[in-house]
Amino acid sequence: MGLFNRTKTADTATAVVDAPAGPGLAHLTGDWAVDTAHSQVGFSVRHAMVTNVRGSFTEYDGKLHLDGGEPANSSAELVIKVASIDTKQAQRDEHLRTGDFFAAEAHPEITFRSTSAERLRDDSYRMTGDLTIKGTTRPVVLDLEYTGSATDAYGAERVGFEGAATIDRTDWGLSYNAALETGGVLIGEKVKLTFDISAVKAA
Repeated sequence: MGLFNRTKTADTATAVVDAPAGPGLAHLTGDWAVDTAHSQVGFSVRHAMVTNVRGSFTEYDGKLHLDGGEPANSSAELVIKVASIDTKQAQRDEHLRTGDFFAAEAHPEITFRSTSAERLRDDSYRMTGDLTIKGTTRPVVLDLEYTGSATDAYGAERVGFEGAATIDRTDWGLSYNAALETGGVLIGEKVKLTFDISAVKAA
């Protein structure tokens, strides 16, 4: 997942987009599995015009192919179980699973599959891919920061990334809303996606 970007001007992005990762990241090359016990895929959305509701998906699988020397050869895939949505409020979670929102029975999975990857500068990356929600597939650009790598206490090689992206939920058919008596709407259209990823290198 880990190859996302930070917002930069066009000139800046062009200047660094083809920068090689360098020998310091060569050890990252290989296939990695997302460790869901030590990762989080979350989101937040404006509620009632005054605050944010935050949630996460607790069941998902992810895999990465990282190329430390040529980041453009890297790729990622994430498959999320919609029914695992958790906003810490059971009634709201059940509503989110209905046809008003995700229609979890008809569309049980959300998927992201990368189509391109770039290193911008230092530890900042850009990954573009196809995000499919509720049967609709649209491109999305994700921002991520490489946070480090290490060998854990059990001898497994680990790599970490964290980042975010913002999407308009109505682009994927999640258009349910309600008007407020004081003006405005109950639920914002912009949704911020957040990623905190720990992945283990395949043997």
